[in-house]
Amino acid sequence: MTAARLLCFLAFFFIYSQQSVAADDARPNVIVILVDDMGYSDLGCFGSEIKTPNLDKLATNGIRYTQMYNTAKCWTTRISLLTGLYHIQTGRDFNNTAMIGEVIQPTGYHTWWSGKHHASFNPHERGFDHFSGFLGGAINFWNPGDKARPGEPMPGWRATYTWAFDNKLVKPFIPDKSFYATDTFTDWALQWLDESKDDGKPFFLYMAYNAPHWPLHAHERHIAKYKGVYDEGYESIRNARYKRQVDSGLFDKHTAPLSAPEYRSAWNSLSDEEKHNESMRMSIHAAMIDCVDQNVGRLINKLRDQKKLGNTLILFLVDNGASPESPNRKGAPAKPWGSVGTFESIGRSWATVANTPLRKWKTSSHEGGACTPMIAHWPKGITVAGRTCREPVHLIDIMPTMVEFSGVTYPAKRNDESIPPMRGVSLTPTLKNKPLNRGKPLFWQYAKGSALRDGKWKLVRSGKDWELYDMSNDRTETSDLAASNPERVKRMGAAWDTWYRGCTGNDFKLPVKRKKTKKPGKKGATGK
Repeated sequence: MTAARLLCFLAFFFIYSQQSVAADDARPNVIVILVDDMGYSDLGCFGSEIKTPNLDKLATNGIRYTQMYNTAKCWTTRISLLTGLYHIQTGRDFNNTAMIGEVIQPTGYHTWWSGKHHASFNPHERGFDHFSGFLGGAINFWNPGDKARPGEPMPGWRATYTWAFDNKLVKPFIPDKSFYATDTFTDWALQWLDESKDDGKPFFLYMAYNAPHWPLHAHERHIAKYKGVYDEGYESIRNARYKRQVDSGLFDKHTAPLSAPEYRSAWNSLSDEEKHNESMRMSIHAAMIDCVDQNVGRLINKLRDQKKLGNTLILFLVDNGASPESPNRKGAPAKPWGSVGTFESIGRSWATVANTPLRKWKTSSHEGGACTPMIAHWPKGITVAGRTCREPVHLIDIMPTMVEFSGVTYPAKRNDESIPPMRGVSLTPTLKNKPLNRGKPLFWQYAKGSALRDGKWKLVRSGKDWELYDMSNDRTETSDLAASNPERVKRMGAAWDTWYRGCTGNDFKLPVKRKKTKKPGKKGATGK
């Protein structure tokens, strides 16, 4: 063989071998599906009456996690999920961090992100091959722009954020009338899956749905499925959910008693009109979750068609507990329920039901604010399917899991600046039915909420005074043991203070509630 032919042969062999490696890449695909402000019990497999057959099937053939923790707030959760750090180590624009896309993209993973990004920078510039979505917190699901489309009323909720489509920025974004956020976010992801279906590379897809965050917007046909379902009221629905949770083995009524409800008003104290309005609000909330489930079904079908379902880890979770907010409570809407011109929310009473059996809601470090139902599905990687994992895990564990899957070494620097090491551990032992062996406590801080989880003990507060719970016997935080365990409270409180100081360089101070100032031009306005 001549030297020239030998060089040609070696070049061909190198190219072919590289293609074969790519085509045979056995690393798993990963889809992280994050929904917004959904309650702990809002899925069928976690006790709900809402129809979620696709997610229920993933749970039946996968793992239900009963103690997956978030940070109790939208933007803080997204920081921890995407960086592996506690949010207080960075800022709202993820400074001084490496994001999942930046870490795994160089290893050959496709990196895609569809939907919500609660920050001001473009993820396409931080390691994501594709990003299509909005840079903000809440949108009108039908028309996220600032102007009415032909033949429609003005959007009932208007928050005009920048939208990004890879490197293209759009503001305002006024889509055509086929747009409904949950469906369209899925459309974008399906397109990326089709574009890369034959290249042999693994992918990381982050589906950041904005549903069921307010405003309550849903398709009429989906709302109709739940018309009248919630006419029986808060207590009836909550008790039925708890019974299903106990009957399915999700909770033991002796170690997880149903927490005392914190409704804004008793159902029987409401007028017939108020009952109707409350029932409709929860019907739309249910319809939005139903729609998410249908779109998860679309993703599953695409993976099955492409023969990728078996080696795809799907994680489904929530950014925080159901929201007690009532930003526009003015009785029945003037426009049809759930349409573009409306602006409704479920409010505190239904949020209490949604978080069954846990206490409190979004922004609280109690379980109802900081614990998410999570489902993991991975036919090739989960050793015992159909089981329930009760070990505490956290959003900060997702980055270490992706580092392990990709085979990369987590960087010590980004852009020549040092970044903190990951705070979590890989979730892979739980997928293989083995203990996690974290070895360190978990911590929380958002607004007035703080917490520390160390083994079975949880120290938590909403304000100044600590509460203490034995989570092995009181999963729902119903019996405060702080008074009878002062030394433990002191020791755990000191550990929390040390953690906070280590992350921020400062001592913790409770946030001071700002007084609202009247706008200039109104009676009594200060003009300042």
